[in-house]
Amino acid sequence: MSTNDIGLEIKDSKKLVKKLNSLLANYEIYYQNLRNFHWNVSGPNFFELHAKFEELYNEANLGIDETAERILTLGERPLSSFEEYIKNSEIKEAKEITDAKKMVETVRENLNVLLKLEREALDTASEQNDEGTVDLMSGYITGKEKVVWMLSAYLK
Repeated sequence: MSTNDIGLEIKDSKKLVKKLNSLLANYEIYYQNLRNFHWNVSGPNFFELHAKFEELYNEANLGIDETAERILTLGERPLSSFEEYIKNSEIKEAKEITDAKKMVETVRENLNVLLKLEREALDTASEQNDEGTVDLMSGYITGKEKVVWMLSAYLK
């Protein structure tokens, strides 16, 4: 069997990259949803939600970059067009949501999709002894679980 530059089986890495590209596509739509909410939130919770959405889209931007770079590290090409993102994303564009509570609910739903995909990638990476991807996904999961808990508390 042939290996990539970091010593992992190419055949195995291709399977993982499919999962990472799915995660990347979903991350991109999630990111744009957060930008939309940041720009368009209004009402009595404007200041706190405006800041929170900005915090979350900055975190998402970092996750997007790290995920794409991990795909490159594994020797493959990350998805890189909006057409590819939309085609490969479970998360849908959040168009015309104006209610702040619905925005928070949508963010929580989007995060749960990302968590599902990250857990799938973590399982696949673990089976392949790909500790770099395991570490990356593990950190993402821990961070997102806390945000989901906080958003759930906010919505009560």
